[in-house]
Amino acid sequence: MPIINLEVPSEYSGSERLDKYIAQSDSFMNRSRLKTCAKKILVNDKEVKVSYKVKACDKIFIEWEENVPSDIKAENIPLDIIYEDEDVCVINKKQGMVTHPALGNWNGTLVNALLWHRGEELTSKENLRPGIVHRLDKDTSGLIITAKNRYAEEWLSHQFKNHRSIKKEYICICLGRPSHQHGTIRTQIIRDPRNRKLFKAVTGTDEGKKAVTKYSCIACYGEYSLFRVQILTGRTHQIRVHMKYLNCPILGDSLYSKQDKKFSKATLMLHARRLEIILPDKSEKSIFTTSTPERFLEVQKVLKRDYKKTILDRGK
Repeated sequence: MPIINLEVPSEYSGSERLDKYIAQSDSFMNRSRLKTCAKKILVNDKEVKVSYKVKACDKIFIEWEENVPSDIKAENIPLDIIYEDEDVCVINKKQGMVTHPALGNWNGTLVNALLWHRGEELTSKENLRPGIVHRLDKDTSGLIITAKNRYAEEWLSHQFKNHRSIKKEYICICLGRPSHQHGTIRTQIIRDPRNRKLFKAVTGTDEGKKAVTKYSCIACYGEYSLFRVQILTGRTHQIRVHMKYLNCPILGDSLYSKQDKKFSKATLMLHARRLEIILPDKSEKSIFTTSTPERFLEVQKVLKRDYKKTILDRGK
């Protein structure tokens, strides 16, 4: 049975009802759904009602049962398959595609497309993420690897959990110029106390989850920068949050950046470009790459036309 398990930040000074507070978080649980689906609501290990007034440092635990469709339908959605064997399928996910079914997105997801590709339908409510061992945000494009059987799923999941034999590299176009060409960002990532749907990078605390991101600024064009980014942990919105922390928010990011006048129609300029991973029963890493997306090329064309390319001085 799914659960929501979170702690209210110590700096929280409001007094919202629990159902309203949860609805503003990233849990996809609105107030009416909480009322109808929640099986157990605990705050600091004591049962409470949805009208409970939330306080700083409250530990909230909610056990709920999703009212999901009786089955997940296979859908004939084209996939850009980079590699496939009997165990895995590596896909270049298009921007705008949700990875797996969830509230408000029961159709048109990568899972729906994979079920069609495999000639299957999902009739069990127990696992709405068949073969999904990691994810990309809806508006992030690029490489995602999926498992085709239980053995491969466990094999890949172990690697993603440890992050020791995996290398995930992204490219992004950002607003602003970093102080150094190369660097490593080490922070904790917490929910933003001002907006529970967002996350925030913080230091000097044990709150939240540790997040580590390596970056390299490939080039600058005026006040725009092209980055190559590698994540050593897999936190929600990690790259988007860390680039904002670096004062270089990603162009087209509707959550963590402002609309840019020059590229007012830009969508999220973040793409999972390269994946290194050990496939089931292999001893050496396999390397998968994709070409630069068209939306990147269009922005770069304008940048190269209007600005002189500069390379930052090397440094940490």
